[in-house]
Amino acid sequence: MADFKVIHKTKYSYDDTVAYCHNMAHMYPLTSPHQDCFRTHVTVNPKPVVSSFRRDYFGNQVFLFSVEDPHRFLEVVVESTVRTHQTLGIDLYKSTPWENIYSLIHESTLDADILSIEYIQPSSFIAAKESYSEFARMFFTDGKPVFAAALEMTTYIYQTFQYDPKATSINTPIDQVLNERKGVCQDFSHLMIAALRSLKIPTRYVSGYLETLPPPGTEKLQGSDATHAWVSVYCPLFGWMDFDPTNGKMITEEYIITAIGRDYADVSPLKGILFGGGKHKLKVEVDVIREQI
Repeated sequence: MADFKVIHKTKYSYDDTVAYCHNMAHMYPLTSPHQDCFRTHVTVNPKPVVSSFRRDYFGNQVFLFSVEDPHRFLEVVVESTVRTHQTLGIDLYKSTPWENIYSLIHESTLDADILSIEYIQPSSFIAAKESYSEFARMFFTDGKPVFAAALEMTTYIYQTFQYDPKATSINTPIDQVLNERKGVCQDFSHLMIAALRSLKIPTRYVSGYLETLPPPGTEKLQGSDATHAWVSVYCPLFGWMDFDPTNGKMITEEYIITAIGRDYADVSPLKGILFGGGKHKLKVEVDVIREQI
């Protein structure tokens, strides 16, 4: 068990005046079996004329707001207090053989099984291609338990792909990531989701934060953390299990979940429409601070 304070600051600076804007933010940590979110406070500058909260289709907490006064910058600061729980260890080899999952969930009458079916379908960033299936079959051999194979893929991506923020952008195709073996957490998560869905295994995209530690003997720089992404894999009777291909492991108590969806398009931290503004500069600062219990 661990307590965290998370501060997420986003600031847009515009070359020209923005007449008004409408925005949607996925920055509120979920309350789930993995964690409890005790408090979240959001500050927007300039102050919104209209704001509201709602749950989206996937159960995420969404903040909607509109700034209708002319402005040259937009700043959103979200502060949250979260307690995460230690993940219970399970024998991954006792999970269902991957070949059986598709038929089990389609024959089931359980809500959890039925709801998992949509995470097999293509989505905005995830297409169905034979190359993804070929990549997946390196790990999902005949009769392999699904969670054991997922961990093998997770470890492989971590060991053989290069983390390189300059190699990709938000719109980089998965094919390029697979061929060049470079990218960031979003790319590695999309690749893993595409590979598992190609085998008809329900897999979803998870966004959130990860506690990071500075090198020994140095202080942690303010705003030096970042948003993170990983994947969640479904197995009947076991439920969802989370894997982080960027770091080659299953998630532990230092992970904080913000939102869950089919891919990045469903859980972008901040998106919207604006009128005017011209070119813009974006600055994001994240602090994940462990507090004493």
